[in-house]
Amino acid sequence: MEANPILMAKITVSVVIGGFIVLLMLLYNLLVLKPKLQRQDPEMVKKISLCTSLSPGKPSYLSKDRGPLLGQGILSSNGPIWAHQRKIIAPELYTDKVKVVKQRTEASYEKDLLQMVHEGAKSCNDYYGLSTDSSRDKFIVDNCKNIYFAGHETTAITATWSLMLLAAHPEWQARARAEVLEVCGDSPPDANMLRNMKTLTMVIQETLRLYPPAAFVIRAALEDITFKDIMISKGMNIQIPVPILQQQCDLWGPDAHKFNPERFAHGIVGACKTPQAYMPFGVGPHVCAGQHFAMTELKVISTLILSKFCFSLSPGYQHSPAFRLVIVPEHGVTLRVRTA
Repeated sequence: MEANPILMAKITVSVVIGGFIVLLMLLYNLLVLKPKLQRQDPEMVKKISLCTSLSPGKPSYLSKDRGPLLGQGILSSNGPIWAHQRKIIAPELYTDKVKVVKQRTEASYEKDLLQMVHEGAKSCNDYYGLSTDSSRDKFIVDNCKNIYFAGHETTAITATWSLMLLAAHPEWQARARAEVLEVCGDSPPDANMLRNMKTLTMVIQETLRLYPPAAFVIRAALEDITFKDIMISKGMNIQIPVPILQQQCDLWGPDAHKFNPERFAHGIVGACKTPQAYMPFGVGPHVCAGQHFAMTELKVISTLILSKFCFSLSPGYQHSPAFRLVIVPEHGVTLRVRTA
């Protein structure tokens, strides 16, 4: 295959975790002769998101090309091993399990996520096909890497975009700060306080709409399947461009490209004609297991910053979203910060 020189110039190599080199999605799309169907039709997306079958699974490149990074963890696996991992990990990240540090330390009798992964490794032999210590170690390491990658980078980038948007829209920064001070006062946020922060939730939801962590949701047809009278052959990848879908004017209104958290005043259902078109955490059975934990992290980070500081964009800020492993500000975000 002859490479396009213009596209090749845009390829970025990312060195991640202990020197593992992971090629970005652009390189994969250029060089791998894999049939794919790219869809931004809301009705097609709705059918895919409501599908409860595991047949639209994770694409094979996640476990092959990115094997050194993801292994056979929850982000890359399919079938029984994925179901086993999800059963272990997801319950530990549900809303009722997400607690601030003080509450977690007081509930010392509860097992934490790492303990649950360790226990899950004891019964992983049926899925790896091995009954050795190495298979159990692999289960633990793979899922620890997956949890770190999925839970750290994405949340950090979303927090960055959120601060940028609040800095660019001081009226919303003032509204969010007023809510934080009214709900929390001088106390650190707890679970009940976070649930009462409606304005801050709207800000985060709008941030995730404009700058979702991933550029695409990709599912592989693990068998021949049909969506909306379209036959999708086994082995074909279904690619949904998330930023495009989440900024379609016919779904979100004429201000779809603008920052307007008010659109989420009545939740996701009230914000979009097709709620399934909002997918910052993915779709279907493989939706992000840690979405509630991520929202809690983002609220805590935003609350602590808003309660102490006012901030505005630096004149030197250059707005340039870059599609890497996640959607990042290419030149970073520089803020002018002062005490509130």
